[in-house]
Amino acid sequence: MVAIASAFSQMQGFFSGLSTVEWRLAVSVAVAVGALVVSTVLVPFAARQFRRGVRTHILPGPLGTGVDVVDESLPTTVGWVAVRLLQLSIVALAVLALLTIWDLLGVVESIVDSSGLSRWVVIQLFLTFALAGVVYVVADQYKRVIVRIGTQATWMTDHQLEIVVRIGQIVILLFGGLIGMGLWGINPQGLLVGAGFLGIVVGLAARQTLGALIAGIVLMFSRPFEIGDWVQIGEEEGIVTDIAIMNTRLENFDGEVVYLPNDRVNERAIVNRSRRGSLRLRVDVGIDYDSEPEHAKTVALTAIKEIDVVADGPPPQIVPKSFGDSAVVLEMRFWIDHPTPPRKWNAVERVVTAVKTAFEREGIKIPYPQRELSGRAETDGFRVHESGGVDDAGTQN
Repeated sequence: MVAIASAFSQMQGFFSGLSTVEWRLAVSVAVAVGALVVSTVLVPFAARQFRRGVRTHILPGPLGTGVDVVDESLPTTVGWVAVRLLQLSIVALAVLALLTIWDLLGVVESIVDSSGLSRWVVIQLFLTFALAGVVYVVADQYKRVIVRIGTQATWMTDHQLEIVVRIGQIVILLFGGLIGMGLWGINPQGLLVGAGFLGIVVGLAARQTLGALIAGIVLMFSRPFEIGDWVQIGEEEGIVTDIAIMNTRLENFDGEVVYLPNDRVNERAIVNRSRRGSLRLRVDVGIDYDSEPEHAKTVALTAIKEIDVVADGPPPQIVPKSFGDSAVVLEMRFWIDHPTPPRKWNAVERVVTAVKTAFEREGIKIPYPQRELSGRAETDGFRVHESGGVDDAGTQN
């Protein structure tokens, strides 16, 4: 400390001895340029060389490897903060030198004395800046750890990762802010009461917006669907193209983009046709009452199994479903893999074509709608003649 004070006194005496304005300008320019070069060029270069030299020459071998392991575990911002503090120190010394050159140091001291700043205030300022640096390092390290976990975890999407990072950083900043208010003797209770009242007012005024915001956060963590999934939300159906904090965007099969507020998404039934990786489709076909259902089932199953877009497992099924007005209705059930709307339409088209061809080949009739007409007994019934025939009265039909 004595050596530093002596050096400062010598520097002050040297700068005070500059008599002419030209010399003061020249020295001021030299000090400013020197501080700029040293802080922006030499300090980062020296830091890199120092780190490389320590690793290569001072700590080689296993000890150096251990240092590397520890260094990888430390926050990357620690070195950054150290370099920035050194740069700020150089800038502060340059400002002090310029004040001394122009005999302004006494003026600054007078201003400080007249302002009533005590040593405790200076200490508070120093602790506040130190706290800001610590909060910055902690927030950066938190983001680094979460990003590393999110990169390795397949269950976390980019949206969820961003939300976790932002929420964590906000909590760290709030915690640092509370500590800072404690340093300056500020009671946060009044601020919390005011913030609570303001929150009630804002919540009542923007209830729907806040509801969509909270629903968006819940939606991103519950993950009922992801981008690219084929879903049906209420009456809307399409492919999910974006999941934002306020709304979910679908593109339907007509090329229309549908925006759904997230609060409404959470209130509706969600059908995700892509989540399982397979989808069962159903197609009805009617056969004539004179046809054998078992034979028709065998023919239809054989035709369906030969279609490549139909999945082998679970196997297709044919189930007699109901007695129709003109036919026995069979329900054909089959599965497709990696379901998408085009794959669904392609599978249905090929199944209908293949089953119709197989039924025609086997002589199984798919009947047209039929009606059986009968007359009342009290009217002695009636008879239907072929077109062009003659009825009992001799009238030409």
